[in-house]
Amino acid sequence: MRIILFTGKGGVGKTTMAAATALQSARAGHKTLVISTDPAHSLSDAFDVQLSPEPTLIEPNLYGQELDFYYSMKKYWSNVRELMLTVFRWQGVENVLAEEMSAIPGMEEASAFLWIEKYYSEKEFEVIVIDSAPTGETLTLLTLPQVTRWWVNKALPFQNFAFKTVGKAVRKTTGVPLDRGYEELQNLFDKLEKIQKIFSDPSICSIRIVANPERMVLNESKRAYTYLQLYGYNVDAVVVNRILPQFEGDNLFRQYLRTQAEYLLEIEEMFSHLPVMKIGHIGQEVFGLELLATIGQQLYGDQDPTRVMHMENPVQIRDTPGGYILRMKLPFIEASDYKLQKFGDELVLEIRNRRKNIFLPKFANFLELKSHSFESPWLTIHLAKTDKKIGG
Repeated sequence: MRIILFTGKGGVGKTTMAAATALQSARAGHKTLVISTDPAHSLSDAFDVQLSPEPTLIEPNLYGQELDFYYSMKKYWSNVRELMLTVFRWQGVENVLAEEMSAIPGMEEASAFLWIEKYYSEKEFEVIVIDSAPTGETLTLLTLPQVTRWWVNKALPFQNFAFKTVGKAVRKTTGVPLDRGYEELQNLFDKLEKIQKIFSDPSICSIRIVANPERMVLNESKRAYTYLQLYGYNVDAVVVNRILPQFEGDNLFRQYLRTQAEYLLEIEEMFSHLPVMKIGHIGQEVFGLELLATIGQQLYGDQDPTRVMHMENPVQIRDTPGGYILRMKLPFIEASDYKLQKFGDELVLEIRNRRKNIFLPKFANFLELKSHSFESPWLTIHLAKTDKKIGG
């Protein structure tokens, strides 16, 4: 299976690019599903076809789906919801508030992961194209498994064996399947972590950043690329959308066209190692298969849109005498932008308002953070053996 995720600042045209890519993929002979994870769905509008929370056939080989969190919870994870509701009621939370809190933080994004895990396991589609929410929500999605597990462990202050024992007793007396809900929750975490590993495999998953030639959009694209590299995801292309044509004369857009040309040059220089695809403004809103096919042709021509357009490994590790060298590619930051600490077998890397927990092998407990340095775009971390004795 190939997974292609489109991300970028809100309003740049992610939905159009995702829909056009999915259409091109389907017409190239791949059984393709395009999924919208954005709560403000516009995928139906792009195709001019009413989509639903289940895959809907648009044309041969092409299916569309607009995710609905509550539909997904009701269909697949009702025991989890009942578990959370009951625990919050035990803790004295009123019914209406408990109903709202029963939606675990991030579960709306998690439902996308869980659908994709289902399709990946069942081999139902060859290609999945994801029309994601704006950049911040996409990063929440991609870092979700660790965050969700931490939150639930805080919300459910019971040991595993205790929960199962109590849960069975509750089920016998009230009929509420707490023990099954807890098992379902653990299974849910396993699926989230499985699909996150799949997303981290550059031969399976590619992320494509959509931008416009504007200052605020460009800055967010740079931040998104840095954070995606930080979390180990492969960005294989940048799409610059809605480029206005240059034309002569004294007109309202003279200054805009001048700055647009400057930003286009800046994008090409910053992302010179990546394919940069440029999409001209077609002078109208993009709705329906005919216009989407036009965009798809601009994007890919006669090439397969599902091919991996670029691949690199943003995290590298190698042995050294007495320790290890870990290198992480972090573009578009300065040495003053990051902070690094080590706690046992875990490195904690903070970049501006983002935090990455890097879990090392257990033996790293006995390695110390000897040094670290930053030479753009690489952060180099030296882990060295210590003379500390176990228990000493």
